[in-house]
Amino acid sequence: MNTFARSATALLTCVGLVLSGSAATAWAAPATEDRTTGDHAMGSQIRKHEGGSARVVIPTDPGTEAVVYGIDVSGHQGNVDWNHWWGLGKRFAYVKATESTGYRNPYFAQQYNGSYNVGMIRGAYHFALPDRSTGAAQADYFVNNGGGWSPDGRTLPGALDMEYNPYGATCYGLSRASMTAWVKSFSDRYHARTGRWPVIYTSTSWWDQCVSGDFSSTNPLWVARYSSAVGTLPFAWPVHTIWQYSSTPIDQNQFNGAYDRLQALATG
Repeated sequence: MNTFARSATALLTCVGLVLSGSAATAWAAPATEDRTTGDHAMGSQIRKHEGGSARVVIPTDPGTEAVVYGIDVSGHQGNVDWNHWWGLGKRFAYVKATESTGYRNPYFAQQYNGSYNVGMIRGAYHFALPDRSTGAAQADYFVNNGGGWSPDGRTLPGALDMEYNPYGATCYGLSRASMTAWVKSFSDRYHARTGRWPVIYTSTSWWDQCVSGDFSSTNPLWVARYSSAVGTLPFAWPVHTIWQYSSTPIDQNQFNGAYDRLQALATG
C-alpha cells in the first residue's frame, strides 16, 4: 500500500470512529426515514404566510387573568442558555423533536434536558408533513424519538405542529375532511401510546382553511398570532391553552392560566 492509500485509510478510520460516538448517534437515521425532510421551526410558515409583528409585545388580552411565560425552540437555536431564559422569567418550554418521519433535532437532548434541569416544565413537539405519511406513522416516529410523556409533573403532553406546507400547496393537497382524518389519526395514536391527547399548535387562518373537524373536547389549543391580543380562535375551540405571541428574539409563549394550571396540564 502506498503512502497516499495508507493516509486515506487512516482518515476513513478516524471518520468512522467519530461517527460511532454519541453525538453522531443523534444524527443517525434508520433506512426507512425520508431524508428529504428539512428543519422547520414552529411558526416559521405561519409568519411567512400571515406576517404579523415580530417585535416583542406585551400581551394584554383582557380575558387572561393569570399567565405563565415560556419559549419554544428547535435545532435552529443550537445549544440553549437555559439559565438566561430562566432569569428572564420563562417557566416552560417546548422543544422540537421531529418532523415527518425524516428529521430529528440534533440538539434535542441539550434542549429538552437542559430546560428540565434549570427548573422548567417542558414538552416536545412534532412538525407535521401530512402528505408524507399517515398521522399514526408520524405519531409513532415522534413518540419513538423523544415525544413521549411521563407522569413526573414536569413533562407536558406532546404538541402537534399543524401549519402551512413548506414545500407546496397550503393544505398539502388534502381535502378538509382528509386533513381532519390525518389529525385524528395522529391524535388517536399519540393517545394510545402515551395516555395523553396532544396539544395542537396552529393558526386560525390555516386551520379554518384546511381542517373541518372539532378537536376542542380532547386536544388543548396552542394558537399562533403575533399581536397584542390572541384574537379569534380556530373552529370550535372556546378557549386557548397556550398563545405564541412573538418570534423575537425567540419564539415566546403565554400559558393561559396560573402556574398550578400549567402543572395540572403536565400531570394529566
